[in-house]
Amino acid sequence: MRALTWHGKHDVRVDTVPDPQIVNPRDAIIEVTATAICGSDLHLYDAVIPGLQPGDILGHEFMGRVVETGPKSTLKKGDRVVVPFTISCGACFFCGQGQFSACDNSNPVEKQEASELLYGHAVSGLFGYSHMTGGYPGGQAEYVRVPFSDVGPIVIPDGIPDEQVLFLSDILPTGWMAAENCDIQPGDTVAVWGCGPVGLFAIQSALLMGAHQVIAIDHYPGRLDLARGLGAKVIDYTQTHVLEALMEMTGGIGPDAVIDAVGMESHGFAPDRIMDAVKQKIGVGADNIHALRMALMAVRKGGRVSIPGVYGGMADKFPMGALMEKGLQVRTGQTHVQKYTRELLHRILEGEIDTTFLISHRLSLEDAPTGYRNFHGKQNEWTKVVMTPGAASGPAQGGDHG
Repeated sequence: MRALTWHGKHDVRVDTVPDPQIVNPRDAIIEVTATAICGSDLHLYDAVIPGLQPGDILGHEFMGRVVETGPKSTLKKGDRVVVPFTISCGACFFCGQGQFSACDNSNPVEKQEASELLYGHAVSGLFGYSHMTGGYPGGQAEYVRVPFSDVGPIVIPDGIPDEQVLFLSDILPTGWMAAENCDIQPGDTVAVWGCGPVGLFAIQSALLMGAHQVIAIDHYPGRLDLARGLGAKVIDYTQTHVLEALMEMTGGIGPDAVIDAVGMESHGFAPDRIMDAVKQKIGVGADNIHALRMALMAVRKGGRVSIPGVYGGMADKFPMGALMEKGLQVRTGQTHVQKYTRELLHRILEGEIDTTFLISHRLSLEDAPTGYRNFHGKQNEWTKVVMTPGAASGPAQGGDHG
């Protein structure tokens, strides 16, 4: 089969690789009908997440049709399914608590040592990511093996276009959980750093949960326009002093809750951010936390901090004093996708949530290296890339998007 493989920094290739096979009784094989490039894939593209090996198959946002099942799979051949990016057994202590992204059984024992050294515990398995998260082949491919297929995938009714439900695999539940982690109360102001796909879905979710005011912070005009279209007020941090603006917009109190939807490769001009970037480039410390620093400084006393943005290692100059002295609550983590998919599918089918507004480009799988290059380098125009095996490439709407 054809699949997108990682070969080093900014080097991804579509190669011919062996077809996946059933390994365990609960497995299923999915023929991929749609897959997407995620912002966290760019951390792999930039080689700032450790634990990849040349030839690893990328991609954790995908859906397709079941073509083969193990004897204990609950799926049937022909089922259309969206597959969560987190791999969860459904039976361990954490899955029983609804904490599916903390599953104890989906990261193979032989892969756990590195994550235990870095994180203190072995983390759950993820598709198409680091070997610290299991080294599972991803879904930017023609076919993919899905472990624990009786737990994760959600069956989609025929007649629903792939693009309406594809983002149930990751970014829609991630944005929803980010907003849920804010514990939004009537009258709340929520500030969101980053208007990429997760940030936009977090904005949409926060407004659906009843936030009085959502303020979006970014510097790409196209992404700020998308946030404005959802109903957010916007701040271009290259034109405005963010902390001063937030204080003015909240009557001198600060936002009730903040969401860092940027993660470990934030932009900006502060000296701390520049030093982070230098350390990241030379491999001394993995995380650039400029956006998170700003969020922690901006949120009101006693406020809530939600961190869906991906971090992978150690951080320098973390404002621990602000966290403690202001009495902040922090919630973070990989998304418990399986906890949210049924409710969110219902909201999609009822027309409460639009999942397609951020798609800018549709490409074939063969064009994936171009998609990565442009999603990385032209983030104002390339807001979300959806790929299908054998599909023609081009912008999602009329015109040349670069």
